[in-house]
Amino acid sequence: MKDWDIITKSHGELLAELLNIPAEVFTERTLREILEAPMTIKGIGEKRAEKIRVLKEISRRWFSEQHRLRVINGPEDVARHLMPKLKGENQEHFMLLALNIHHRLIGTSVVSVGSLSGAVVHPREVFRDAMGYSASAIIVAHNHPSGRPAPSKEDIKVTQHLMLCGDIMEIPVLDHVILGDNLFYSYKENKVGRIKL
Repeated sequence: MKDWDIITKSHGELLAELLNIPAEVFTERTLREILEAPMTIKGIGEKRAEKIRVLKEISRRWFSEQHRLRVINGPEDVARHLMPKLKGENQEHFMLLALNIHHRLIGTSVVSVGSLSGAVVHPREVFRDAMGYSASAIIVAHNHPSGRPAPSKEDIKVTQHLMLCGDIMEIPVLDHVILGDNLFYSYKENKVGRIKL
């Protein structure tokens, strides 16, 4: 079943397909009724009811996880999230932070690892990862092993290129944060900030 097919089907049709029973048994039943009392539905025995209970538990965990997702409000949040991961690295790591529509962090990935003085970054890798997370927006970041977060000419060029690509793909690049030794530089804020971990 394709994603579009899933989106367009009713909860009854989806459950019917999952449980291998006719969709009509779910007619005029709310999803809550189905999940709370599955054995009251004709054709659902203990085994199918157990599948519904498992589905309900997975849904509960997913919603719980969504509420625990970290909100990224600014470069300080990016620095707090990534500095512990990148501390002591002697190579540049170019990172992607994928955000949902509410700017909650839904994924972090290493896009590329470079040398002491740079990392090669291609927009196709950045946006491939962003699309893999179904991100609504992204923030990119990388560390400077030298400890000084001032942007290089190449950093500025890469940022501008990524922002242009993000505009075209409708996945905006909200910021590019460069991490140093307890310092960070934010393109959005265009300044160096100090972070205490």
